[in-house]
Amino acid sequence: MIRFQTLLLYRIIRGIAMNRTLNYVINKEEAGLRVEQYLKRKGYSSQNLAMIKRMPESILVNGVHYYMRQTLEEGDHLTVQIKEERCSDKIPPVELPLNIFYEDEDIIVINKPAGMPVHPSLNNYYNTMANALAWYFKEQNKPFIFRCSNRLDRDTSGLTVVAKHLVSAGILSTMTGKKEVRRNYLAIVSGHVTPAEGTINAPLARKEGTIIERTVDWERGETAVTHYKVIKTTKHHSLVALALETGRTHQIRIHMKHLGYPLIGDYLYNPDMTLIGRQALHSHQLSFIHPMTGEPMTFTAPLPDDMQKVLETDE
Repeated sequence: MIRFQTLLLYRIIRGIAMNRTLNYVINKEEAGLRVEQYLKRKGYSSQNLAMIKRMPESILVNGVHYYMRQTLEEGDHLTVQIKEERCSDKIPPVELPLNIFYEDEDIIVINKPAGMPVHPSLNNYYNTMANALAWYFKEQNKPFIFRCSNRLDRDTSGLTVVAKHLVSAGILSTMTGKKEVRRNYLAIVSGHVTPAEGTINAPLARKEGTIIERTVDWERGETAVTHYKVIKTTKHHSLVALALETGRTHQIRIHMKHLGYPLIGDYLYNPDMTLIGRQALHSHQLSFIHPMTGEPMTFTAPLPDDMQKVLETDE
């Protein structure tokens, strides 16, 4: 029954377009550029431009249809009209709690709860953040393509950003590759971390015999760098702030264990669930330049209740 309803919902919204209009005014230094050159300077990828070309009347200059190779002049008003009708049809819309921290025409910042996967997989097809967003868009009669720019483990809570159209997605992807999307985490670890501040530089690789676990591997590992600072200590634990220089799988979890202070509740690397039923890791702060406006954006999500309870119990 659920699969039938999902197919029906997809057919209902498939014919509805997601529209985004972007306006630019050409200055003296930009005069003489072709439309495609100008847009590439704005961060549009070659793939973005190829897709926009196929959209009807997607490029207007002073209200007149232009081709990508036509030249711009000072004072021209360039309009890019994005119209997307395609849906992520393999992501069923499901009504689930969704904590939207920020939203505009280009991005959505979500405060994801622990226990919610980011995207569907074989064993998690109807309970993910992507399902919740598909429902959210369906309720607005808008098509939905899932474009998450920084993914979190299922049991890691906190902030992640999702692009709402192909251009913001492409620019955020480029920024992520250049380490321009900065993520800061909070973790509760066993013991009193010494020294209280430092950098862990230990390469990580897949652990032999498993496709899930990673380990420090000085011969085969990829570079992994984590900066940490103790924020608070309780009787048996430390609350640690962490900033990633690299984004390897399970990087924080392995690095803190390597230092001798594993995250509590980590079923893979420190399976002690006495105080919390998941790894005590929270994506606390997310900072980046807005992909379309260029405005600096910083979002901070407070420590979730389950982690806060651990600290209060152990004082």
